[in-house]
Amino acid sequence: MKQSLVLFFFLMGAVTWAQKKTTVADPFAGLDTAFQRVLKDRKAAGFAVAVVSKDKILYAKGFGYRDYENKIPVTANTLFAIGSCTKAFTSSLMGLLNRENKLDYDKPARSYLPELHFFNDNLNDMVTIRDIMCHRTGLPRHDYSWYLFNSSSRDSLLQRVQYQEPTAPIRQTWQYNNFMFLLQGMIAEKLTGKSWEEYVREKIFVPLGMQSSNFSIHDLKKSKDGALGYRVHKDSIIKKIDYYDINAMGPAGSINSSVTEMANWVMTWINGGKFKGQEILPFNYVKDAMSSQMVIGAGLPDKEIPDAHLANYGFGWMISSYRGHYRVEHGGNIDGFSASTSFFPSDSIGIIVLSNQNGSAIPGIVRNMLSDRLLGEKPINWNGRVNDAQEKAKKAEKESEKTKTSNRKEGTKPSHAINDYTGLYQHPGYGTFELINRNDSLVMLTQNGDTWLRHYHYDVFEALSIDKDEGIDTTEKNTLKIQFQMSPAGDISSVTIPLQAGLKDIEFSRKAKTKEVAATDLKKYEGSYEFSPGNEARFYIKGEKTLYAFVEGQPEYELAATGKHQFELKILKGYSVQFEENEKGEIVAANFVQPNGTFKATKKK
Repeated sequence: MKQSLVLFFFLMGAVTWAQKKTTVADPFAGLDTAFQRVLKDRKAAGFAVAVVSKDKILYAKGFGYRDYENKIPVTANTLFAIGSCTKAFTSSLMGLLNRENKLDYDKPARSYLPELHFFNDNLNDMVTIRDIMCHRTGLPRHDYSWYLFNSSSRDSLLQRVQYQEPTAPIRQTWQYNNFMFLLQGMIAEKLTGKSWEEYVREKIFVPLGMQSSNFSIHDLKKSKDGALGYRVHKDSIIKKIDYYDINAMGPAGSINSSVTEMANWVMTWINGGKFKGQEILPFNYVKDAMSSQMVIGAGLPDKEIPDAHLANYGFGWMISSYRGHYRVEHGGNIDGFSASTSFFPSDSIGIIVLSNQNGSAIPGIVRNMLSDRLLGEKPINWNGRVNDAQEKAKKAEKESEKTKTSNRKEGTKPSHAINDYTGLYQHPGYGTFELINRNDSLVMLTQNGDTWLRHYHYDVFEALSIDKDEGIDTTEKNTLKIQFQMSPAGDISSVTIPLQAGLKDIEFSRKAKTKEVAATDLKKYEGSYEFSPGNEARFYIKGEKTLYAFVEGQPEYELAATGKHQFELKILKGYSVQFEENEKGEIVAANFVQPNGTFKATKKK
């Protein structure tokens, strides 16, 4: 009798529990209103969101506009740049190659990519595939190397790595680095003989039915449902900005996709690497990728939200505890777009948020709003928290401005005339930029647009971007300061720019821009020139177009034309030759300009 009563109450409890679960309020109720408020408060053009559970899409919808000017709405199929959400795709290739016994996570990366060289031999010998998959090589971001000095050549970017200095010993500190995901893409290319794009499409896009997803800005522009990128201008104006072509850095962040197609990707992870019963990713890789491989930081609980903590990294995924639930997530940001891809493996729930707003808080806000609803947690006003944080930041900035004092030395001048600063500036780990004289102003030309260098004091200038529509904002604060350096001969020899925190300013060496000189014009410089009796220099042409100099007891020097009758010695920094001509236009002398002085040689008849 007692057993029957116990069984009866147990069954009644089970029924009551089941009834409570089925009567839970619709987690998507009222979302339209809530999300419109997010759009308005964030001053955003649009976003799309999808929610998956196990192997189903529960919700997929667009809000706002993919084309704000023409009021073309975002749909669940609108393509957005997903930025660094690409990284999980790239690391998955490592997992596939590991399953095929073509790659060992714990072997040095150079075993698979011999062309790779790091800053020192210790890194060459020790950096493994696992290290580059979880950001623990000791290298900081060095992002300006690829962002300001873009390249369509992966080999070109690869060659820069050896000149990029680490800021920590290997495996000591987590430091995000996009170059390490470029390396993974290149290793996949090396081992398969296919491009990174071809391999991702074959192994992931095709079996997941990601037919619209692509790898380039070129393809995004051609798409019938592609979003344009926007930013917030002057705190309130929604302004369109140009797409940024990531080019060779694609494996770190070039995929464009929609929330509906990304939903298939997230379902694959929730289901241990399978999609519709077919294995897409090896289960062991999926387990490792969403497990902690490296500690990002302390990840301590917030006083207001004590059940959100933990900050670790797997393979292309960030690991955290959100209100007591294990969360796997990665964000993405590139010009005009922000994204978040996340899932809760123990709860079999995934959330994708894609936005066409630059550096936007929307993906995090919407993700957390949905997480609270789906996980049955007491809702937190995430949008309101961001509003409050922004207000506090504005007030703090105003207060700091009151106490801020300038270190600018008034009344100073540059040491040289504007033209003396012009030329090409080069760093082997970054790239080359050009400075020109435009209307008596120094202007830096980069692939991301032009920048005005406004004199600050002495040989220090501040960089102010030139907007193609609105010109220069001279009220811009916290400008980048760059400093020019002189050679012992008094010439501008280099410029230092603070492009990487934790390291001394990156030094770009100056070289004058070379000019093409016709072979017939070069002939006038040929001949012997005498410093003193028995001490001569000889100039001659090789290969029809190249002028060389030879001084007894020294190697021959190739010359590059940089101005009227002016040549630089290619292999000797700070050394040049300035030829003199008479009133008849005949070359009569050559002045060898070098750090220890200028030496004149008269042309022999």
